[in-house]
Amino acid sequence: MLMRFDPFREMDRLVQGTWPGRNSVPLDVYRRGEEFVVRVDLPGIDPSSIDLSVEKNVLTITAERTWAPSDGDEVLVSERPQGNFTRRLFLGEGLATDKIKAHSDNGVLTIVVPVAEDAKPRRVEIAVGQSGNVIDAPAAEAIAS
Repeated sequence: MLMRFDPFREMDRLVQGTWPGRNSVPLDVYRRGEEFVVRVDLPGIDPSSIDLSVEKNVLTITAERTWAPSDGDEVLVSERPQGNFTRRLFLGEGLATDKIKAHSDNGVLTIVVPVAEDAKPRRVEIAVGQSGNVIDAPAAEAIAS
């Protein structure tokens, strides 16, 4: 139910090649039963700076990591990306976006997106005969044999 195409991914790759150290936010997405789980690496980011929003079918994750050297510090290497980070996920139809839950633990943001009730498989009863009486499918098999 999650769309695999992300038009911003190519832009992220372009930016990575142009500005070293400006990496996109890495994530894993997998399905577990009746929900999708998104795990986002946000090391060194204060959980209170993370913003998670859903608009139509777009889940947007925004976070900020800042560090400033103290007076007198001589920075020799600065490779850790600083500033604002944004990642957008395009959600497919049939997800319960109003029931999304998220928590942060050890620099990993975990987002759980449940499948909507109306998108889950359901059993359809079969009417038998001209009267249209609904009977259970196993009972219909017994009648037929």
